[in-house]
Amino acid sequence: MAFKILVVDDEADIINLLKDYFELNGYQVLTAVDGQQALKHVEKQPDIILLDINMPGLDGLEVCSQIRGFVSCPILFLTARVEDVDKINGFCAGGDDYIVKPFSIDELGARVAAHLRRESRQRVSSKTKFTGGLVIDYTARTVSCHDVPIQFAKKEFDIIELLSVNSGQVFDKERIYERVWGWDSEGDSSVVAEHIRRIRAKLAAAGNKTYIETVWGVGYKWVG
Repeated sequence: MAFKILVVDDEADIINLLKDYFELNGYQVLTAVDGQQALKHVEKQPDIILLDINMPGLDGLEVCSQIRGFVSCPILFLTARVEDVDKINGFCAGGDDYIVKPFSIDELGARVAAHLRRESRQRVSSKTKFTGGLVIDYTARTVSCHDVPIQFAKKEFDIIELLSVNSGQVFDKERIYERVWGWDSEGDSSVVAEHIRRIRAKLAAAGNKTYIETVWGVGYKWVG
């Protein structure tokens, strides 16, 4: 079955270029020219989303923030912004990668394929972990505490998966970033601490212990 890709951009030339390229490479392509159209297409469960940041009205960051709690597929931002703060804002909103305009169409295709391969590997190796009242279903990518679901963004769950599958093993921020975001992502490991802070807050709010322990000067590990 062909992968389904959603391309969101307010520039018709980019929409047409990406639609032609990905259809020629065997993808099913959905397109949207603004944030509102993108929200409607998300209901069709794309396997990956290419999302322009600089759109009038509902911009890419807002779209990502609205959908990230409900979709687990990779979200790649298309943008002319190159400042570190913009990249960090994008990752914190739930994005997985940054593609800076103007971009190489072949590099973009390679990155899309790499993200989809990573997703497929994660699904194949999935299982379930029970820790006290906490249940992590790696197949469904869900976490619940005493049968009450806890909503995690995609990258938050990826970190939980990495640490919990390797319980007791210490990972530094750089290694977590490389394993979760990918070595070729255009960002830095500073976003890891913010994601872990949010994971801990959600676990604590659900009445559970936070499970992720800080090993000072080294990194983080899953306990339990």
